[in-house]
Amino acid sequence: MQFRAKALDSNRGVLICPVTAADETDARRQLVERGLQVITLTASRSWRQTKKARVPLVNFTQELVALLDAGLSLTESIETLSEKEADIAVRRTLEQIRNRLFEGKTLSASLAELPGSFPQLYVATVRASERSGAIREALSRYVTYQQQVDLLRKSLVNASIYPAVLTVAGILVTVFLMVYVVPRFSGVYEDLGSELPFASRMLMNWGQLLQAHGFVIFLLFAALCSAAGYTFSRTQTRAAIGRQIARIPLFGAQLRTYQLARLYRTVGMLLRGGTPAVSAFDMSAGLLSAALRPSLAAATQAVREGQSIANSLQHHMLTTPVAARMLRVGERSGNMGEMMERIAAFYDDELGRWVQFMTRLIEPVLMTIIGLIIGVIVVLMYFPIFELAGSIK
Repeated sequence: MQFRAKALDSNRGVLICPVTAADETDARRQLVERGLQVITLTASRSWRQTKKARVPLVNFTQELVALLDAGLSLTESIETLSEKEADIAVRRTLEQIRNRLFEGKTLSASLAELPGSFPQLYVATVRASERSGAIREALSRYVTYQQQVDLLRKSLVNASIYPAVLTVAGILVTVFLMVYVVPRFSGVYEDLGSELPFASRMLMNWGQLLQAHGFVIFLLFAALCSAAGYTFSRTQTRAAIGRQIARIPLFGAQLRTYQLARLYRTVGMLLRGGTPAVSAFDMSAGLLSAALRPSLAAATQAVREGQSIANSLQHHMLTTPVAARMLRVGERSGNMGEMMERIAAFYDDELGRWVQFMTRLIEPVLMTIIGLIIGVIVVLMYFPIFELAGSIK
């Protein structure tokens, strides 16, 4: 990332110089190391220069674990990864981590200075592993955690691809019929001079309207889509939509199960890494919707006051009957982290079966609805011809 700095040198002269750094903090540090006193520091506006360093966490972590397993020290591993990195922004980020390690800071402290590249959960995992000395195991556990989260997300996305494509295809066919085919049938019927049935006449009028004012209607539709996109991008709107969806019995229960699966998997991974339960719950609060966060906050406070995790979660409606029993077993055996991950896997299987069922149900329903819409348009177009043929007979 490029910055434009105005600074004072040792002779109290004003300098204007470019600085390449991972972020603003790194840029200021570089200027101070050069003996300059920063007056102003602004980021360049070029899209290439303002591109954020998006460190691919899974690939980075896998490569780091491989280098550590090969016998390289942590500093050597980070330096090796920075040297082979082709992305300039990511390379700058890794070089900044390497410099912090050379200064004697821990890896977790170095990562914590880059919140835009390394999330709080990742930093907490590394910090807990540093206390136990099992950093490779903790990093491998994070890779497994992220892959499981991505697998569930991909399954949901893949399940929605076919219905989305089917819907778009149906809309395009309907638009083609209304804009191109229907107006031509309307011209034929006008030449014949016959009286059309009411439904057919309304269809022809709509087709003529779309053909005559298609550009204006397209602009209005584009403006409507832009306004809808802006509205849905707002956090308040998404939260309101989520609350409405949660009230639907069929979808609300599965949405809650999905959130609980993410919560249990995240907390379980943190507990296995050595993070205290209260801290693990605090760091995982962002995974839940706004409706469930107060319940988690109350459960976390109960755990802080000395109550058991199982009773706290069950009392504040953050469990299912199966999860509550498994949590009690985990507390008795002292293996709560692994038990929470098993609960998350159980939830994932349940969600997977529900997604498969809904996919098999939605696909024929969509095909039926689209077929009916197109069929009605075609029948209304040909209905006057059928009447004309009957009158000729």
